[in-house]
Amino acid sequence: MFKKCITPVFVLVCLSIPFSYTAHAQSIGRQYSLGFYQSGSDSTKYHSSLRDYSIEPSFDLPKGDTMRKQSWLYRKLFREHLLEVHEDDYTFYASILPDLIVGHSSDRGTTWVNTRGVIAGGTIGKNLTFRAEFYENQAKMPAYLDAFGRVNKIVPGQGEWKGYSHNTAFDYAYSSALIDYKAGRHFVFQLGYDKNFIGDGYRSMLLSDASFNYPFLKIIANLGRVQYTTMWAQFIDMQYPKASYDNGYRKKWGVFNYLDWNVSKKISIGLFEAVIWQDSDSTGKRGFDASYLNPIVFLRPVEFSVGSPDNALLGLNVKYAPSRNSTFYGQFILDEFKFSEITAGKGWWANKYGGQVGFRSNNLFKVSNLNFLTEVNAARPYTYSQRTTLNNYGHYNQPLAHPMGANFVEWVNIADYRYKRLFLRGQITLAKYGLDTAGVNYGKDINKSYFTRTVDFGNHIGQGLKTTLLYVQGTAAYLLNPKYNLRLEASVTARRESNNQWKTNELIFQVGLRSSFRQLYYDL
Repeated sequence: MFKKCITPVFVLVCLSIPFSYTAHAQSIGRQYSLGFYQSGSDSTKYHSSLRDYSIEPSFDLPKGDTMRKQSWLYRKLFREHLLEVHEDDYTFYASILPDLIVGHSSDRGTTWVNTRGVIAGGTIGKNLTFRAEFYENQAKMPAYLDAFGRVNKIVPGQGEWKGYSHNTAFDYAYSSALIDYKAGRHFVFQLGYDKNFIGDGYRSMLLSDASFNYPFLKIIANLGRVQYTTMWAQFIDMQYPKASYDNGYRKKWGVFNYLDWNVSKKISIGLFEAVIWQDSDSTGKRGFDASYLNPIVFLRPVEFSVGSPDNALLGLNVKYAPSRNSTFYGQFILDEFKFSEITAGKGWWANKYGGQVGFRSNNLFKVSNLNFLTEVNAARPYTYSQRTTLNNYGHYNQPLAHPMGANFVEWVNIADYRYKRLFLRGQITLAKYGLDTAGVNYGKDINKSYFTRTVDFGNHIGQGLKTTLLYVQGTAAYLLNPKYNLRLEASVTARRESNNQWKTNELIFQVGLRSSFRQLYYDL
């Protein structure tokens, strides 16, 4: 099938960090809130669209919240890691990470999460950073998450589960690790089992951190205004039965190139390309394809030269900051298309693409730490899907991009505010999508082969069982320890999903003692 790249320009944000870190000055770390980033008028000094998970996040405490002479117990509970070592040639830290939640769902009654975690990390010399996390979890989840888990065999973003408490709850483990080495001024090498995110918004249509962790090797080259990233990764396909007890689930590979160019103080443009290929096929074991080993090659010609059995995607990320605190952003992802079919306007099924446009403002109305984001995401039917899940754009039964897959349009609105140690957050998400009915694949589920479609023309976003999702959440938290985000937190969530065949409503209240900077997407 003939593919080519059209990359229309969207407008995108410049962001910086209002929190303190112990690593690369140009890096952007894991997102916990909108306030994790602040707009900046000069984008030439950093590259915000590729988040760096190697750095140790830590909130800056307000002025006046000084250490003074406090007891060891006070410092460990409210100011420091449980274990901290600072020497001239190395540092080390470690903490216990509880995530203990109890709540009530209008559909399931009492819900709870019992997570015991640990984090350890540090530095060796000036250039090597390392981090590892592990979480053991049991949870009785709200009805919509329980249903999602039973259909997809996973907890969103946290991998496979097994039954717990007479199969009414989930038992699952989560681990991540990363080694980061800065080789001189221009190169960074990362070896990890973690997630990645490309973009400046809440979602990413290119590569998001919504799915489970995976092993990867990443090379980042920084040349002032230009940053070039290549990553090789291995993913898991859970749709096929395990090859054997010894080999586990079927695997697939991915290679990603991302070029980010800070054109000026206000404008940045990023070019993205990716190829996914299966580890083995009917001819036998394929494994890692050395054709994709060169980190600076254009992937699309290589993918075509080896017989085009693989899944190639192209993308664009652009941001624009008209002022210090206001930014626009957006993305475009191109899976495949035929130009003659686009101009014909007949809704050909293989015109597969999606996009994002958004706006965010920090210190809104000149109120410090008051932040706002509004964002629209959309993807045409069958985007990210392939002949088989062995080379679709997915991992562990979730998309590698937007968690809703394809055949949807979504509008996300988020506001948050921080005053000293008090944190408030509100979110309203409205989405419309088309579900499959009567065994017909209308293009939302990327884990279904596009060969199972029933029509070639007349395809459009929302086709199928037209469904509306409304998700509203309010959260209040009090920060206890900024080092690992230990906090007392309470939230209320209302979720309604409806179409002309059924309607579900769920109201959820939760309180708990929480920690870590993990970003878990339950708004699906």
